[in-house]
Amino acid sequence: MPRQARIVIPNTPHHIVQRGHNRKTVFVSEDDYLYYCHNLTDFKKQFGCRVYAYCLMTNHVHLVVDPGEDVESIALLMKRVAGRQTRYVNRLEKRTGSLWEGRYKSSPISSKEYLLACCRYIELNPLRAGIVSTPADYKWSSYRCKAEGKTDDLVDFDGNYLAFGRNERERAILYKDYVHDTIPDSEWKLIREAVQRGQLTGSSCFRDELTERLGMRLSNQE
Repeated sequence: MPRQARIVIPNTPHHIVQRGHNRKTVFVSEDDYLYYCHNLTDFKKQFGCRVYAYCLMTNHVHLVVDPGEDVESIALLMKRVAGRQTRYVNRLEKRTGSLWEGRYKSSPISSKEYLLACCRYIELNPLRAGIVSTPADYKWSSYRCKAEGKTDDLVDFDGNYLAFGRNERERAILYKDYVHDTIPDSEWKLIREAVQRGQLTGSSCFRDELTERLGMRLSNQE
């Protein structure tokens, strides 16, 4: 059966998940995380992408990436970053083969409805996994940049985040409140299932808007 083509929309954020091969560990040492972040920062600039959120877990990564005008940018970005990490780990471990699952998963996000929610979902991943008791304690995510004011060249600020306040301090305080606010179970479910199925993270209005814009039928039904 042919693989379903990914839906990639220009100037639209996409929730991306890439897992280690057979869900095995990808990041072992601090240098592993740093190497991935360094390459992701370099290649996002090269391909004109923006990264609004990220979280590197031991055996998978979550990203929110906007490809800009070129819909091929996300695929190029992920290919280069994943390839570099594979070669780096293979050299260290004197091994061969793939570090990652064959395909990363991707879901276009409705900026108005779910961009902030997706960022929150991603940055709370270590908390849900029981690794930390607060997202501020986890080093390898965008949370500390957006909620604590820590400098992070990997992170770009989207318009929704910038609208939280008139200055960096205001935005950090209000974003932190947003992340720690009560989250409906339905929000978690929609975000998780959309990226797992490669469908849209958004309402029927978002689907209809894209259907008209792209001239193709889009559905969030299995």
